[in-house]
Amino acid sequence: MKNFFAPSASSVFTSRGDSLDPRLGDFRVTDWQSSDFLLWGYPDDEGIRLGGGRPGAEAAPQGIREIFYKMTPPLTETSKWKLFDGGDLKKDLPLADRHEVARKFAAQQTKSNKKWLTLGGGHDYGYSDGAGFLESQLESNQRPVILNFDAHLDVRPLDRGLTSGTPFFRILQEFKGQFDFVEIGIQQQCNARAHLDFVKSQGCQVLFLETLRLQGFLPSLKAALLPFAGRPTFLSVDIDAFASSEAPGCSQSWPGGLTSLEFFAGLKWMQSHLKIQALGLYEVSPPLDVGLQTQRLAALIMFEFLRGARQ
Repeated sequence: MKNFFAPSASSVFTSRGDSLDPRLGDFRVTDWQSSDFLLWGYPDDEGIRLGGGRPGAEAAPQGIREIFYKMTPPLTETSKWKLFDGGDLKKDLPLADRHEVARKFAAQQTKSNKKWLTLGGGHDYGYSDGAGFLESQLESNQRPVILNFDAHLDVRPLDRGLTSGTPFFRILQEFKGQFDFVEIGIQQQCNARAHLDFVKSQGCQVLFLETLRLQGFLPSLKAALLPFAGRPTFLSVDIDAFASSEAPGCSQSWPGGLTSLEFFAGLKWMQSHLKIQALGLYEVSPPLDVGLQTQRLAALIMFEFLRGARQ
């Protein structure tokens, strides 16, 4: 799979050259087998453009890395993280083939039992990451789980081709009845009734953002997810799940979306109860961002995911 990925720009791996003031760029390792965590990127927004969304997410992997690797390691940890950066998927194949390459890579890393995360790019790569994760988990005796934080259900059928709105339609069709799926933070104004009916017909849970808030965000999330305690989980986060005040830099965002406080409280609880093996971050769009807000949020999600994975 090596030839399908281009190395990340060396300039993103920040180092002050000071052992008393290290940065996450100092924690990069060049041997994936010796790493604690793997990450790679999809600098690709073709699926967004095909779906009629605003382009710009192709710049996300580098933009997020530039912030992430400048961060200091957690103050509460004394041992060094070992981060392997696998670079970015090249775009010299058709979109469907790029999805398949990414899927095989995700499956390979899942089988290695390492924690991994990806940086999109369009949410169409949620299919690649989710399908690769499921493909490797179905041989185990634990039923796998996919959780999607999103304003949209992203279950559009394929009659108009592959887009950023089709990832979970593809997964639900391909792995029908073989995993549990929960859509979290869904917003009423962002979805067609037919898409909601489809998700429910597949036996999936839909947690609307307004309902979560009316019943108490964290208590409602806990009640819905506690039955999946200890089971292997892939966490998909489309940045448009967040309020536009917190994440303006995405293809589409709305004022009443998720807050970072809600999400991070939920993430901490999920990591203490579920076996979250992988995280996919999608649809950050640096050209649409304001003051790096969205890219900083994405980098902080990476940071908190990796920190929680060590505990």
